[in-house]
This record gives sequence, C-alpha cells and structure tokens, in this order.
Amino acid sequence: MAAPLLIHREDETYVVSETVSKSRSSKFRDGWVDGFLWFIRIAAILVVGFGIFRSVVMTLNGEGTSVDAWENLIVSGVAQGAMYGMLALGYSMVYGVLGFINFAHGEVFMGGAMVSFFVAQALFDNGVWESNFALSLFIILIVAVLTSTLIAVIVERVAYRPLRDAPRIIPLITSIGISFFLQYTFAGLFGEGVKTYPTPPDYLRNKVTVLGFLPIEGTKILVMVVATISMIGLYFYVQKTRAGRAMRAVAEDKEIAALMGINVERTIVSTFAVGGAMAGVAGILWALLFRSISFVTGFLPGIKAFTAAVLGGIGNLAGAMVGGVVLGLFENVGTIVVLGGLGIPGAGTLKDVISFSALVLVLVFRPRGLFGERLSHEDRP
Repeated sequence: MAAPLLIHREDETYVVSETVSKSRSSKFRDGWVDGFLWFIRIAAILVVGFGIFRSVVMTLNGEGTSVDAWENLIVSGVAQGAMYGMLALGYSMVYGVLGFINFAHGEVFMGGAMVSFFVAQALFDNGVWESNFALSLFIILIVAVLTSTLIAVIVERVAYRPLRDAPRIIPLITSIGISFFLQYTFAGLFGEGVKTYPTPPDYLRNKVTVLGFLPIEGTKILVMVVATISMIGLYFYVQKTRAGRAMRAVAEDKEIAALMGINVERTIVSTFAVGGAMAGVAGILWALLFRSISFVTGFLPGIKAFTAAVLGGIGNLAGAMVGGVVLGLFENVGTIVVLGGLGIPGAGTLKDVISFSALVLVLVFRPRGLFGERLSHEDRP
C-alpha cells in the first residue's frame, strides 16, 4: 500500500488517504477473480458439453454407451438420488435451525438400516419376508424410523444441547467425534462384517415398462415412490402443522420465536427427530437398492447427502431433495457418459470424484445452490 499523501497548509497537516489508489487495486483484484471464475465456467461447459456430444455420437454409431444403458443410468441416478435427497433433508433441517452441519447424520442413517437388518433377517427366517413382503417392508421401515429417530434425539440431548451457546466450530467438531463414536459402537455391538439384506421378491427385481417405453426395475420404482411420499409428507408437516410452523419460526429467529411463546428447545428436539426419521427412511431405501450394510456404510452416503444439501441450497428442504436427484444423476450419468465420452479409462471407478466435482461446479456457477439458501436472521449477510 502506498504511503499516505501529506498536504501542508499553514501550520496544519492534513492526511489524505489514497482512496482512488485503493479502489483501483480492489477493482483489479475483483476483476482478476471474476475473470478466473468465468474461465472455469466456460472450460467446464466446454468439457462437459464435448463429453456428452461425443458420447451421443458414439451411441448413434453403435459404439460406447447403448440406449438401454442410458435409460438404466438415468433411472438408477434418480433412484439413488432420491435416497441422497432423503438423507440431505436432515442436514438442511438441522442447519436451518442451529446453523451448523451435523456430520453424525450419516451414522443416524446407518443405525436405522443396521437394526432393521436383524428384523429383516428374522422375518426371512420365519418365512414372512417371502409370503408377505409388503408387511415385512412396513415393519422394517417402522423399525428403521424409530431407531434413527431415537439415535438423533439422544445425540442432540447428550452431545449438542450442552454446547448450545458455544462457538459453532465446537459442535461441528463434536459432530465428527460423534460420527466415529457411533461407527465403532455399532462395530462393537454387531461386528465389523458386512450384513446383506434378504433378496426382494422376484416381482420387485423384474422390470416394469413405464410410460409405454421405459423399463424400470420394480425395486427402483418402490424407492422413488417411498421417497416421493415421504417428501410430500414432510412438506405438509413443515408447512401446515403447528409444529412445522414452530420449526420455521425458530429457524428464522430463535429469540423472537421464544418471545412469541414457542418452546425453542422442544422445537429443536423435534427437528432432530424428524431429520432422524427421514434418515431411517433413507436407510431402507439403501437396503432396497444395495442390500449390504456395515458400520461404515453411513460415512460416504452422509458426505454425499451433505453435498446434495449444498447443491440444492443449504436450509432449503425442496432444494435438498432436488439436489439429491441432481447428484444421483450426475454420479451415474456423468461418470459413464461424460467421462466415457472424453475417453478417460476406468470411468466407472470415478463416481466419488464426479460427485464432488458436481459440488464444485455448482458452487462456481451458483454459490448459494440451485434453489438458494434459507438462513436464519443472524446468519444472513
């Protein structure tokens, strides 16, 4: 920074700051950053566009990804994204109310799926799984929801409530510690081996033609239906019920909500409980899609669900669900189609790279997420 300009007038000395020089320096720096971001945006559009174009051309020429593979990738992406979206709802709800990311939410999801496995195995051993799958699915869904809800409420009471007035970095670090604690608690209780859910009935594994031309596996249809019903139910709960209005009020401004007679602590517990319930539903969706579960299953889906929440706009429930679907599509279609079109070898092993690349691209193009953030009064700039 240049030295201040001294102007002598009679016996007085006036110090004039070089505002013009600073303004020029700031504009140059901001212009350089904006230029670099635009370069990244244009390069990303060209790379992705070229990969898709080349993949389409290869498909039309009978090379590379077939039309059936395209359909399967899109359907798989939507189904997997629905599971990410259900899990992302918990991240957005807790962030909207407390303003920090609960990184233990992935283990809440894992806990519901893990306990439900033993119930599913018992139902299978007694023949109920095959004779009445609808009842079995309902039972394990209830068990997963209750288990995940209980874990989420206990974590809030034991780990987060004592830190309510602490700086936000402290509960954030605590959530990471709780994540590892839950992982190894379940490893100690149930072992470190992978547990495999019983095979669904044949009619769920077979493909059903939808819209007259799109064959979709019955399991994926079930996943998308359950996710859609759960999201609609959550929407009406948050928008139309008294408890939901209390959540929105606390998310907007805790102090004003308390002055209006809302029990803030009870509302925060309700938020964790509802987020845990959504994680339990996501655990069953995971079981239907992938069938295997272990004590570390919640880690990577949890990180991807957080990515989905940021993609849609942190604190935005509709954004979390759409962000999950977008992430699922990008992970499935982008890995094979875009990277395959670019001729990158081993594209199928790069799903995780693609997932987090989607986050980077969205933050470059739209830093507040696809639907925009919904922050509390004190968090707004």
